[in-house]
Amino acid sequence: MNTRIIQDRFETYEAKTRQDAENAMAEIAQEIALAGLSRSDFFKRAVFQGGTSLRILYGMQRFSEDLDFILKQPDSDFRLDPYLKGLTIEFGSYGIELEIRDRSVADESVRKAFIKSDSMGKLLSLKHLELEGRMKTLKIKFEVDTNPPTGNVVETKYLDFPFPFPITMQDPPSLFAGKSHALLCRGYTKGRDWFDFTWYVGRKTPLNYEFLSSAMDQTGPWQGRGITVTKDWYLKEMEKKIRSIDWEDARQDVIRFLRQSDGAILQLWSCEFFLDRLDKLRGYL
Repeated sequence: MNTRIIQDRFETYEAKTRQDAENAMAEIAQEIALAGLSRSDFFKRAVFQGGTSLRILYGMQRFSEDLDFILKQPDSDFRLDPYLKGLTIEFGSYGIELEIRDRSVADESVRKAFIKSDSMGKLLSLKHLELEGRMKTLKIKFEVDTNPPTGNVVETKYLDFPFPFPITMQDPPSLFAGKSHALLCRGYTKGRDWFDFTWYVGRKTPLNYEFLSSAMDQTGPWQGRGITVTKDWYLKEMEKKIRSIDWEDARQDVIRFLRQSDGAILQLWSCEFFLDRLDKLRGYL
């Protein structure tokens, strides 16, 4: 078992707090999981999406919890079992014991599973006194949408840890469209969504209108209404949403996923700040 590779990777994070250490441990596990999925040819059928993909593939500042995927083609018979078994073998090769629970429901389009481990934290040597003691149980949620919206555009990226391997993922405009669907349709405030929004705007990321229109028609307040998302429609609805948010609640949701040095940006969060982001978006969409 090559347990040293886990310690070496952990030390690159230079964790200063217990939260930093737990975020680093979770991200290492996410990368091992992606490597195991790639080894099992999962990415011939599925596409990586969501905030974790921005963190791992594009270096976004905030850490993330879950691994989210959509299938390349709809498949109501898709099953997670073969891939989850492969993860047990992959993690075991690094001395990490997993407990896996498949929570998929046959008549639901999103397949869900959870993996957790108490053994990963035990492998790590925590050099700072304030980090000594039992680490919390590692938990990662998997979700695979078996009936994805149309209009998705994919690209291939490569990771180098724990070994070089390819990943099929959404391109940035499609990722932005998926995040925009969450921003407009989620029934509660999730600050991590808004942090990602500022990341996309800061990079002048275009928006995949076709994918967003299809997602809007599938789920949410506009379901079944055949909405064709345009620039003007999007900007109007986003302004309404921004004016409705409790920004203190949004800050509290995201703060534990940031290093202390990156958290200062949250002090800027307000209706006025996000309306300014929206104006920047207006200028290039």
